[in-house]
Formats: sequence, structure tokens, C-alpha cells
Amino acid sequence: MIYPLSKMNKSTASLMFLTREEIRGLTTRIQYSAQVKILRAMGIEHRVRPDGSVAVLRLHVEQLLGGESKQRSESMKEPNWGALHATRS
Repeated sequence: MIYPLSKMNKSTASLMFLTREEIRGLTTRIQYSAQVKILRAMGIEHRVRPDGSVAVLRLHVEQLLGGESKQRSESMKEPNWGALHATRS
């Protein structure tokens, strides 16, 4: 789901973007400039905010590193098991 920036609150932003702690854990760096270098080396798209902090889309990291999105796992449907036993005409 895409939220307009005017409707985005703190909890919505934390679902959409990695938290500062998650970025620190991912990069093992505290300084923003060092985090940017690591993210570039890892091929992770990011943006630098006006205050120098880093914004990273959660979905991008999950897709890139093989994780599964909460939204994607909730929306997955059960396979049509009946199709396995269907007869062809």
C-alpha cells in the first residue's frame, strides 16, 4: 500500500522504512556518511535526508536480501490443490 506523505505517521513510516537502529544493524556503522558507503557497496538503494540521516525502503532490502515482506506473506493465497486431481477433457 502506498501512503501519501501527508497521511504518513510514525508507525506507517516505520513499516515503510528501516528504522535508524535497523540501518545501524545492517551497516554496522553509526555515522550517516559511513552508513551511506556501506549501503552503496551492498547495492542498497537509499536517500539522504536533509538532516543527513539515511532513508532505506524496507521492501527493497527484503527483496534484495531474500526476506519476505509482511504484506506479501499475508496476501499469499493457498494453492488450488483441487487442480492437481482435475481430469482433462
